[in-house]
Amino acid sequence: MKIAGFDWDRGNWPKCGKHGVSREEIEQVLLRNPAVMADPNPDEPRMRAIGKTAAGRYVFLVFMLRRIGGETRLRPISARYMHKKEIDHYENQTQAHAIAAQRRGC
Repeated sequence: MKIAGFDWDRGNWPKCGKHGVSREEIEQVLLRNPAVMADPNPDEPRMRAIGKTAAGRYVFLVFMLRRIGGETRLRPISARYMHKKEIDHYENQTQAHAIAAQRRGC
């Protein structure tokens, strides 16, 4: 799926920015191959993403895909920096997946 860009407006930026994460950091995380999983929100199809900024800060995001003018855009809904316990869990999972991939010869 080709992503044409981001969908920012007065509805989502204030909520994303209230935890101190910048637009640039949010976009970096979403463009740097984050870990993505479905969000259990029953009202609309959302996704969760976990990843690192270019500066190495860990960020947790909720976003959705929007079709606008025939293009698919990423619409961030909320963002925050991750806590140490979350970072440790994420790193352990990342290492476990890397080891499993090596064993499979990937």
